[in-house]
Amino acid sequence: MISIFYRQGADINVSQHETDFAKLGKENVLWIDLLSPTGDEKRATEAFLGTEIQSRATAEEIESSSRFSENDIAIFANTNFLSPADDEMAIDPVSFTLVGDVLTTLREIPLRSFTSLQRRIQARPAQFKSGWTVFLFIMDQRVDLDADIIELMSKETSQFSKRINQKEDINEDFLLDINQLQENAMFVRENIVDKQRLITNLLKSGRTPDIYDAKLNVLLQDIGSLINHTNFTFERLEYLQDTVVGIINLDQNNIMKIFTFISLLLMPATLVASFYGMNVKLPLDGLRWAWVILLAAMAVIVFTAWWIFHRKKML
Repeated sequence: MISIFYRQGADINVSQHETDFAKLGKENVLWIDLLSPTGDEKRATEAFLGTEIQSRATAEEIESSSRFSENDIAIFANTNFLSPADDEMAIDPVSFTLVGDVLTTLREIPLRSFTSLQRRIQARPAQFKSGWTVFLFIMDQRVDLDADIIELMSKETSQFSKRINQKEDINEDFLLDINQLQENAMFVRENIVDKQRLITNLLKSGRTPDIYDAKLNVLLQDIGSLINHTNFTFERLEYLQDTVVGIINLDQNNIMKIFTFISLLLMPATLVASFYGMNVKLPLDGLRWAWVILLAAMAVIVFTAWWIFHRKKML
């Protein structure tokens, strides 16, 4: 599917037919959005721009040379858009191509931020002077969405902390939940750092119009704040993870301590019972109430052992 946003007078119209390129000039086109395009749509776009569009495989590569590059006429930038999916993060790569003032985006799945942007462009055409303003709006909106994701992770971290303070459901499943949130935090941080690298490269590029440097610097500052917030959240999760592991270890140690204490407590009485279980002559042998005396002796031994442990605060 292709969506061509072009200026016509004071309005911005949209066409969904690649054949309309023949009627449009580059000076009129702001944004070409390719959503799972057909071969004809992609080839027509490349012919209109005069350069190739990067493939999905290139957009998914992590090497810095694949994330940002430029040639004589175009700038190529690739980044991932994250969205919460159950307990994990869904990664959706998006490829940007900037040729002059024309922005081209290539993606495989619908994105809510792109849909809302398309409506905004047609509702407020005066805000979008060129493809660069569209690109900056996308990045600014994406940074805001990343901030929302970080805020959600921070709230989850606070809930985990409350559960630990209240000693509620502290078990292995809870530890796995913390670990999953840590994984999500790492994904978010990597994604934000990727955008930081992208904006930095744009600032260094000689093809970036100077009038957009101020906006790019603001985006860079916002991204830096998000990285700091993400680092703090990750460190807090590490602390919670260590706390949960410590609580689980203490519970296990207490269980082992109880079993060990019971074993030591009954050991003297077991020794007495073992002596009188032997088939040999022993004191009290033959007395009618010998079993009562032996039970009393074992009870005294058990109580004495308990009192000694209790006094030495070993319980």
